[in-house]
Amino acid sequence: MNSKYLEGITEFIFVNQEPKKSDIIFVPGNGYPQMAEQAAALWKNKMAPYILVSGKYSITRGAFSGVMSKKNLYVDKYETEGDFLRDVLIKNGVSEDAVLVDRQATYTLENAIYSRKITDELGLNIKTAMICCKNYHARRSLMYYQLLFPDTAFYVIPSQADEVTPKNWYKQEHSVKLVLGEMERCAQQFENIIENKDPRFADGYVKVDKG
Repeated sequence: MNSKYLEGITEFIFVNQEPKKSDIIFVPGNGYPQMAEQAAALWKNKMAPYILVSGKYSITRGAFSGVMSKKNLYVDKYETEGDFLRDVLIKNGVSEDAVLVDRQATYTLENAIYSRKITDELGLNIKTAMICCKNYHARRSLMYYQLLFPDTAFYVIPSQADEVTPKNWYKQEHSVKLVLGEMERCAQQFENIIENKDPRFADGYVKVDKG
């Protein structure tokens, strides 16, 4: 395999930036604690006043699939990803009044949509934001949040929650499918948005400029 080809995919998918002091930290929904733990560490270092976690459960499963790692630390019964991620933050020292929670989103685009609705309802002007997400979800997360917050400067602070890394993803069939699946989703889902085929934007939260 051409190394430059692999480098191009890696650079596109595995966005990784330095933390910057921001107005808020976003944590898209998932069942792993590492991303929320990273957000808690940033908050404790006074890098942002709020953390907004988002997630109901996977639309394909219809229920919260459970804690995916560090199950000995997070033992409560959680109805939603938002409940789980909130608990991770609190257990890692984040003040309750600094935690904002969406419990409706069932996939990554909805994480961004409902997060925007919450910040709008609270009257928060988000000029800068960090996203704490899984490493190979970084590009798609960034694209969605940029779509919903077009005037915001974003910094992606990814975490490794499983065995997949930028250095090894192309060495195992399972991780190749995960990473190339992210490439396919970015193309397919954004095609629907650009061509105005996506009814989730009917409330006017996003206006796509096709020019």
